[in-house]
Amino acid sequence: MKAEDRWSPGQPSQFPDPRLVRGDIVALGADLTTDTLRDAYFHGIFPWPVEGLPLPWFSPRRRAILDFSDLRVDRTLRRSLRRTTLSFTIDTAFNRVIEGCASASRPEQEGTWILPEIIEAYLRLNLQGEAHSAEAWDGGRLVAGVYGVDAAGLFTGESMFHLQADASKLALLHLVRHLAARGAEWIDIQQLTPHMARLGAREISRAAFLERLAVTQAKRLVLFG
Repeated sequence: MKAEDRWSPGQPSQFPDPRLVRGDIVALGADLTTDTLRDAYFHGIFPWPVEGLPLPWFSPRRRAILDFSDLRVDRTLRRSLRRTTLSFTIDTAFNRVIEGCASASRPEQEGTWILPEIIEAYLRLNLQGEAHSAEAWDGGRLVAGVYGVDAAGLFTGESMFHLQADASKLALLHLVRHLAARGAEWIDIQQLTPHMARLGAREISRAAFLERLAVTQAKRLVLFG
């Protein structure tokens, strides 16, 4: 089956329409098969494990996005970009990137939501050509990366990690250049963090996000491959 057929808007969804849901969680307990993940992302929904609950599927009422036209590269980051000796790639080490994100220390969180079953599910999605990564390398050492899902022409960022200062930001800039060269104008980052806000990300309503998602998907952009 071709990618455009897998992402066909005519496919019925197993999830409730997020527009008709009051909260951020639209469903509980679905599986993590490739078909389920594809269905979810196509409709603006993503899984996020929460301890003590059957697997929750979210479509937040306030959604964080980064418009490329709003991207802010401050003086410090511009200097890092000029001086860096790192090299950058796309889809060279997806498995290492997601494992790096899973093991990254996050003081604001206890543990990680990127559990073994999550890693396995996204590795399968990567093999289908629908989950992707950008990497930063110091010689042969992976020092940063970001991964996410191509939701039929919109990249939805899932997580990022770094082992060197600014390396994950530089990997993200590389990803943005890659996507922009293929016609993309924005990415979904799900939830706003101070780090992404400094880069120019902002929140919009769920209704506005879903409308923009549909418009973007109608363009049938080919972001990877």
